[in-house]
Amino acid sequence: MTTGTTTTATPRTPVVGTASTRIEGLAKVTGAARYAGEVPFEDLAYGWLVTSTVARGRIRSIDTEPALAMPGVLTVLDHRNAPRLAPDVGMMGPDATLQILQDDKVPHVGWVVALVVATTLEQARAAAGALVVTYDEEPHDVVFSGHHPGLYTPVPGGLTGPDVEKGDIEAELAGSAVVVDEEFTTPEEYHSAMEPHAAVARWDAGRLDVVDSNQGSYAIAQDLAKLFSLDATSVRVRSEHVGGAFGSKGLMRPHLVLAAMAATTLDRPVRVTLTRRQMFALVGFRPATAHRIRLGADADGRLRALDHEASTFTSQLSEYVEQSTRSSRVMYATDALRARTKVVRLDTPTPTFMRAPGLAPGSFAVESAMDELAVKLGMDPIALRVRNEPAVAPASGLPFSSRELIACLEEGARRFGWAGRDPRPGMRRDGRWLVGTGMAAATHSAGIAPSSASITAEADGTFTVRIGATDVGTGARTALKHIAVDALDAPPEAVRVEIADSDFGPAFLAGGSMGTGSWGWAVIEAASKLRERLAFTDEIPGEGITVRGETSELIKAREPKECHGYGGQFAEVAVDVASGEVRVRRLLGIYAVGRVVNPLTARSQLIGGMIMGLSMALHEEGVRDAVSGGLVNGDLAGYHVASNADVPAIEADWVEDVDTYNPSGIKGLGEIGIVGVAAAIANAAYHATGVRQRALPIRLDRTLGAEAGAAAS
Repeated sequence: MTTGTTTTATPRTPVVGTASTRIEGLAKVTGAARYAGEVPFEDLAYGWLVTSTVARGRIRSIDTEPALAMPGVLTVLDHRNAPRLAPDVGMMGPDATLQILQDDKVPHVGWVVALVVATTLEQARAAAGALVVTYDEEPHDVVFSGHHPGLYTPVPGGLTGPDVEKGDIEAELAGSAVVVDEEFTTPEEYHSAMEPHAAVARWDAGRLDVVDSNQGSYAIAQDLAKLFSLDATSVRVRSEHVGGAFGSKGLMRPHLVLAAMAATTLDRPVRVTLTRRQMFALVGFRPATAHRIRLGADADGRLRALDHEASTFTSQLSEYVEQSTRSSRVMYATDALRARTKVVRLDTPTPTFMRAPGLAPGSFAVESAMDELAVKLGMDPIALRVRNEPAVAPASGLPFSSRELIACLEEGARRFGWAGRDPRPGMRRDGRWLVGTGMAAATHSAGIAPSSASITAEADGTFTVRIGATDVGTGARTALKHIAVDALDAPPEAVRVEIADSDFGPAFLAGGSMGTGSWGWAVIEAASKLRERLAFTDEIPGEGITVRGETSELIKAREPKECHGYGGQFAEVAVDVASGEVRVRRLLGIYAVGRVVNPLTARSQLIGGMIMGLSMALHEEGVRDAVSGGLVNGDLAGYHVASNADVPAIEADWVEDVDTYNPSGIKGLGEIGIVGVAAAIANAAYHATGVRQRALPIRLDRTLGAEAGAAAS
């Protein structure tokens, strides 16, 4: 592109849609990329958390003298001397999990009761071990079930949507030829990102300057300013490199609040890094869920009723509600639809978003029930889903921006070799293994949130794109560069992308499968304005020409539609007839996710989600001790995740999905990979053994039974 009246004769070959390695890949694999726990600062001090050992009560006393007398110790902060914080601060509403060291109350095991700061990390850790804390304990309750007497219906607001009821559920169930009425459960699940949560805070020229590991620097800077009663312009948050998040770094976390407290108290940079065990208590998790699914259908498979009641739990501190009925609201046409959510407050840490919140556990329940319905009908499970394809969104009645679910299922069936499958369970045998296949449908919302971006045309002919996006390991930097290169019609080597700085202005966080679509639209808007400006400019000044793209008003002007990605998940499993061990032999996912910006990183994200779904199906289970209130397996020795030996050859691909609801044509794909995988594996395990799996994970003791024994003989 040139300035003045001259224009490019022919457009360049589009970069969007071509595979490309990550811009920062070399820096990451060589160690040049600095994470929040590694960025060097002069005169840096280190904080170490002291956390509660009781599940509920009050702090009776804290003896800090032994710790303060130890070498290198600079201060000990607790509820008696910590800086005061503003109440009612939180990205999604008042969040009491941020009110750290503000009083003597203990709401759960692992709650922060003190911070020891010293000149070295080792000194801080040693002094923290010398701190003596005594408590007055109170009775606690940490045991969740779908029949807990404390369950209540949450008030809609924030991310908690209202219950849905359309049609007469009981009448349609009574009139159905076939009915499924079953309960399903999923356990607590934990993010366990590779990079622990870490932050450095310091005061620099009157500003609170922070390097943090998070998913959205701008929003966290805004909350941090409110929490410490500062002007918004007085806080800067950067998060250039993030080693995984999965939702756990979407909101401000205690490590950052404590680092800011200590930096304010000592007037020097302070770094606080969470240990792996502390992460299990302080950065959220997916709460356990319970589901009752009732499906009613005519003999030809047409759904007459879909009733999904989901229950979950939250903490005594703040209400987080896992929205597990989300897929039931959009997936299948039915005469009557009811989707209800209940929650109970327990003496546990506060749950939070975890990859495909609500949709991952909810899809296990509804897609397992759909498979059960297909068996009762004597109908192929893919045909059942196609039979109930809706013309509009069942709950909202809104049109879909695009919907290519059937294409996903048909292409998946073709590539998986579904045709000719004997639907009878226990019919395939491979030595000591019973072999089965199963499938499930998947969906995830692909919304767009307001964002802004700036682009500077530099005097040397290059361009600098600045946007407060965060790359949590997904390849967002590279995708944004692709989008910018095409929008500017510039050579790739002429475009630089800078991200993850709150000073760059508002941008949505990396979450909800909304990041790239939201940021990409802002970049396109900025590029369009810049090209218009440059068309009437003969010379670029030394400071360059900068324009800004904002999408808030553009988003408001759109006609309301339901925007989702879709997928078909296919699994083959083998079950040992003696031990009940389940091994996944094949996984295939076919998706409809709009315009794919970078096929290389897109496929990586989808496969990563599928691996997480496999881990959810067979391994992950947080176990809470009713007596102590703590997590029994709050470390990576006891909390099992899928390892290399557990993961088979996995294929992920996509079908054409043209969606112009967002000018970029992008639908987020970071989360849809996990949705439906657990159900597909559970359905395959049923096909192998004849035993239904209605509780995750699929443990050895849940795999074999009388039905499986008969099938194996």
